[in-house]
Amino acid sequence: MNRNAPDNALSAAGNDGPAAPDPLAALARQYWDQQWRVWQTLAGASPGAENSSKHIEPAAADRRFDAPEWRSHPWYAALMQSYLANADLLAGMVGSVEADAKTRQRLRFMTRQLIDAASPANFALTNPEAARLALESAGATLCTGLANWLTDTQRGQMHITDEDAFEVGRNVATSVGTVVFENELMQLIQYAPLTAKVARRPLLIVPPCVNKFYILDLQPRNSFVRFALEEGYSVFLISWRNPRDESRHTTWDDYLEQGVMQAIRVTLAITGADQVNTLGWCVGGTMLASALAVLAARDQRPAASMTLLTTLLDFAEPGDLGTFVDERVVAQVEQIHGGGGLLDGRALAFVFQSLRANELIWPYVAGNYLQGQTPPAFDLLYWNSDATNLPGPMYTWLLRHGYLQNELCMPGKLSVCGAPFDLGKTNTPAYVLATERDHLVPWRPAWRTTQLLGGETQFVLAASGHIAGVINAPSANKRNYWTGGEHEASDADDWFAHATPHDGSWWPHWSNWLRQYAGKNIAAPKRAGNDAHCAIEPAPGRYVKERLT
Repeated sequence: MNRNAPDNALSAAGNDGPAAPDPLAALARQYWDQQWRVWQTLAGASPGAENSSKHIEPAAADRRFDAPEWRSHPWYAALMQSYLANADLLAGMVGSVEADAKTRQRLRFMTRQLIDAASPANFALTNPEAARLALESAGATLCTGLANWLTDTQRGQMHITDEDAFEVGRNVATSVGTVVFENELMQLIQYAPLTAKVARRPLLIVPPCVNKFYILDLQPRNSFVRFALEEGYSVFLISWRNPRDESRHTTWDDYLEQGVMQAIRVTLAITGADQVNTLGWCVGGTMLASALAVLAARDQRPAASMTLLTTLLDFAEPGDLGTFVDERVVAQVEQIHGGGGLLDGRALAFVFQSLRANELIWPYVAGNYLQGQTPPAFDLLYWNSDATNLPGPMYTWLLRHGYLQNELCMPGKLSVCGAPFDLGKTNTPAYVLATERDHLVPWRPAWRTTQLLGGETQFVLAASGHIAGVINAPSANKRNYWTGGEHEASDADDWFAHATPHDGSWWPHWSNWLRQYAGKNIAAPKRAGNDAHCAIEPAPGRYVKERLT
């Protein structure tokens, strides 16, 4: 019997719809039927026998039970099937609870955490690979695993990749460029052109401040920065500083004024362009849209276009992060950090990892600690583990006014940087990208951005999730994306019903869209910066190299 993974079962369990008659009774019947098959397995019936379709199997994407013993050994096979049956039961019980949407979301999340943690693959005595390796090594793997655990405990963060294999500026974040401006919040990088001519209007990239910018410049083969340079754009990028103790009073307004708006001013000053094209990802997109709304309130229109990648402006459905947000939690965080303080980046990283525990926590518990292994080198996971702090006043502002009260989409509700805040005053043309399976920025709320901005919008939906859906270079020839047509959609589902699918990466589609706002081609600059903004140091700069210790 095929089944969905526990994560999928829990997601499905939370869907509203007509309830089946007596759902708990049906769950009970299914559960006891599954348990009967478990006993058959223990009695010696092989999962590979002619009635194997009746045995409980994990989802194809579930790698926890790949070891052959989970199917060849009756005890391990029964253990796996019993666990999966209990996971189904718990997910179904949560789905039958009558409660408000917020309570159901929390129940699903906490139950999923329990299900993930209780997997027999997470314990030495019930993990066949751990037992086999311990026997073959005369216990050496257990000793190594204990040493790995002690190391991770001391540093306060689990190793999820071989961090010695990478170095920022050596084999990640290697695009050639120059830091041309810096303040306490950020450095501004101007990248060296890769074409003889470049578009007159530069492209300014605003990455999220909750991570390091080099997700956009991991390797030459998948670097968005390099792609934009090869397309003939003059690329500038903000490198946010990992906040230190002296930054504990930094506010949301500071990030807009001294970060995004300052970067726009410097980019325009260096290039002499009339306007700049802008791109923001995740919370970087929220900052970018907010900064342009403030500038619009000041009657300033420095941006020719705005690209928003997996960005929330309407926080009514804030994804899995909304699980943690209510008045009590936000008030507690404000009491601790709102007046000044730093959120430890390792704590924030653990929150993100817990949202995908079966991918980012438990495989490494089993591999690092139970089996004594060193995780393989993976550039994406190296970036993922390179955590950064956040200033308390800044992130508590976003928690309250975004995630809790959803005020960014309410015209005139907020005063930001001393100006009345209204996203509708931002008449900049916008390219809005969402991803199909994004657990942080669900694509339907992201579509509502098109209803908030005052300018023309192009909405595009890419396959995959928050990271893989964005970092999808054309050379990989993977995945697909959808674009809309002339149809005036009433909501996100109506948009999708009329959308057109396309194979491959969305990057060329974006570049073709951007070209209409790029201006004529001019000779590429011979040097970085200008007389007022001289070269400070080579890219990627020292700010991005500051790691938590």
